[in-house]
Amino acid sequence: MAKAIQKIAMNAADNIPYDKLMLSQKNVRRIKDGVSVEQLAEDISRRKLLQSLNVRPVLDGDGAETGTFEVPAGGRRYLALGILIKQKRLAKNEPIPCIVNRRQETSAEEDSLAENLRRADLHPLDQFRAFKTLSDQGLDPDEIGARFFVSPATVRQRLRLASVSLRLLDLYEKDEIRLEQVMAFSISDDHARQEQIWERISNSHTQEPYYIRRLLTETTVRADDRRAVYVGAEAYEAAGGVVLRDLFEQDSGGWFQDAALLEQLVFDKLKVDAEAIRAEGWKWVEAAISFSYGHTSGMRRIYAEAQELSAEEIKRYDALKAEHDKLDADYAAAEDADEAIEAKLDQLGADLDAIDDRPQSYDPAQKGIAGVFVTLAAHGKLQVEAGFVRAEDEPRPETGGGDEREEGEAKGEARSNGDGDDHGDGVVVNGKPVDDSASDDGEEDGIKPLPDRLVFDLTAQRTLALRNALAGDADIAFFAALHAFVLQVFYRFAPDSCLEISLKSGSFSQVDGLAETSWAKEIAERHEAWDRELPDETDGLWDFLLGLDEASRKALFAHCVSLTLNAVVEPWNRRPRALEHADVLAYSLQFDMVDAAWTPTVEFLGRLTKARILQAVREARGEDSAQLIDHMKKEIMAREAARLLEGSNWLPEPLRLEVDHAAANGGGAIAGETSDETTLDGDAAELPAFLADDADPSSDEPVTIDGDETDHLQAAE
Repeated sequence: MAKAIQKIAMNAADNIPYDKLMLSQKNVRRIKDGVSVEQLAEDISRRKLLQSLNVRPVLDGDGAETGTFEVPAGGRRYLALGILIKQKRLAKNEPIPCIVNRRQETSAEEDSLAENLRRADLHPLDQFRAFKTLSDQGLDPDEIGARFFVSPATVRQRLRLASVSLRLLDLYEKDEIRLEQVMAFSISDDHARQEQIWERISNSHTQEPYYIRRLLTETTVRADDRRAVYVGAEAYEAAGGVVLRDLFEQDSGGWFQDAALLEQLVFDKLKVDAEAIRAEGWKWVEAAISFSYGHTSGMRRIYAEAQELSAEEIKRYDALKAEHDKLDADYAAAEDADEAIEAKLDQLGADLDAIDDRPQSYDPAQKGIAGVFVTLAAHGKLQVEAGFVRAEDEPRPETGGGDEREEGEAKGEARSNGDGDDHGDGVVVNGKPVDDSASDDGEEDGIKPLPDRLVFDLTAQRTLALRNALAGDADIAFFAALHAFVLQVFYRFAPDSCLEISLKSGSFSQVDGLAETSWAKEIAERHEAWDRELPDETDGLWDFLLGLDEASRKALFAHCVSLTLNAVVEPWNRRPRALEHADVLAYSLQFDMVDAAWTPTVEFLGRLTKARILQAVREARGEDSAQLIDHMKKEIMAREAARLLEGSNWLPEPLRLEVDHAAANGGGAIAGETSDETTLDGDAAELPAFLADDADPSSDEPVTIDGDETDHLQAAE
């Protein structure tokens, strides 16, 4: 016989006056979380009570009901109703919908716990759909957020999920995609691109949100890029461009989606700015987003000069200076500080600075032959480099018959060198022309110039004598070399020096980003500082150099010499001895690229093969670190490798310093060759102290130079 199924009897519902209810001390909720009671009261006032209170009758000692009820489940709603009663918005005896539990089959604590635990939070996708419905009904994010006590940003985030492909949202609903991944996909509105990227990464090891964002934005331009800052988001969007925004992460302004449109806007704006600058009187203006390193090579530069002071301004400046100096001297002799005097000194100093820093201007005549380079600085501001004179724009001295003179000089030089003879149309005897029209000693037309050959012989004797004298005066020899260097480095079409010294300086303009390095910027700043100090014309250069102090002369000499250094490895220009000398020079300077703050960037590592990247990590951090990234795709591997190599002092082979002590001392084995150990020990006594160290620079132990330990991890050992 089948057993009858017992039917469930539900608890009765009743409307109980609020003043007959009391909060139960058996409610398990003790900590405030989620929407506050005050916010809940506002919600109840708007949409009334949506959920009944769970109550139990209060019994007397005999077990009879007293007419009052306690609330073990729904305590926050009970307190919210109490707030409305205090605000006179609800009557004290207002009937409250309640579910009355008289069966006592479960405890009050169990009922309270069940109500809170059995309640599931709304799925984010359900929130999106609900917020989307309200938005379609005409509510804006601010109003939706106010009604449900969430921030407008949260509402916008949920609504942003509408930009994700329905296919991906279905996968999210089935828990096949994480919420963080959906958030990453939401930065783009291109559903086809989203699905394409998911197909690409769904079977790979890398499915992290940052990687999804990177793939979605790989053809875009970041809003903090100098091009985007220069144009501005407002102008870009007005031209029809779209800015991708990430509502879930800090995106620094987002991404400009249309890179081609942005480039066109940059060029259009540069053109307008360049025309405005050219209207100031410059002969030419060249504008670009960036120029290659050395783009001003071969050009002379002019500089703005401060406006001349009038007689009244000079008089005022002298009076201010005298007052400042007197007050400063009196204040220095005083025993106590005086704020009033300090303020006065500051004011006088500011007035003097204002005169010293008066506006500067260019000579209009010079502007007529010079031009300006206009580009974008790293922060997106316009960068103007003015005052460059091209070679073809240099003023030429107007001398008659210049071409004929130069031709004659060239011919004379050829004759003096024995490279050829100008036979003319007459008879030639013993290599010399014979003039039949006049006797050998006849000078009917006056005294003739000395023969070219005789002039050559005499000046050759003078040259050797002058060489001998110059060799005996090291100071003048230094001046002469410095003079020749400065002429070639800073002046265009300058008169030749009598010293046949030639400087060559490679520009390396084909290397992207070289102009942005700290080394290039320091060189440019130093060069410009000297260029400002040097005289405008070469006539006064010799006296200027003689007037410099010794430290300044040495600094200028070092700058000129440094520009000739070339340690670039070129496959078409094999010069191993020169590259070995570069290592010797670096060793003497105690220089390496680690000290110069070179680090392996993601861009650098991305140009290597995966095997090379793993080798670098293995050399710097060991096999275990290499195994952490050996399964990754190349672009992710490069990023992780850059992080692992940070602070390791690792250097690639072309940047490592490999030179032995003998080569550094100018003799013995060269870098890369094995020197005889006995010979090296025998020469140690003649080496400088820092080169005669017993430590082997190729060993694993740190080498001490001048008391400092040099880390040789950059040699990957």
